[in-house]
Amino acid sequence: MSFSVGAVRGIDGARGIVDHRLARRMLINEVRRGRIPLEQVCDAHPELVRAARNVGTVTTTMCPICEESELRLVTYVFGARLPAHGRCVSTAAEMATLNRRPDDLNAYVVEACVECRWHHLLRVLPVGGRRTS
Repeated sequence: MSFSVGAVRGIDGARGIVDHRLARRMLINEVRRGRIPLEQVCDAHPELVRAARNVGTVTTTMCPICEESELRLVTYVFGARLPAHGRCVSTAAEMATLNRRPDDLNAYVVEACVECRWHHLLRVLPVGGRRTS
């Protein structure tokens, strides 16, 4: 069975949230079982670790890998008229500004551990797309 991109948007054309928590749980279980080595999951890019340390939102969730540090959330927004590497959003005001844009943008929320460099994409959220009538 195949479907078009329009079908993913829903009946009213609204874009949806893509949640990656099930993939996260499976990956953590595979690491704990020894089927996936730590080097494959604790390999966050230095820029992601830097962003997590300096502008990331600290959570109350402990790192599922090292269990020594609280995870931090970092949000990157991608879309038209943004840098190819995306834009790291560090404040609610900055996100609100991007959300008012007419362009369809996507926000990628990544969790990262600044100690062991674990990282995982948690969800993708629609941003912007505000059409003026």
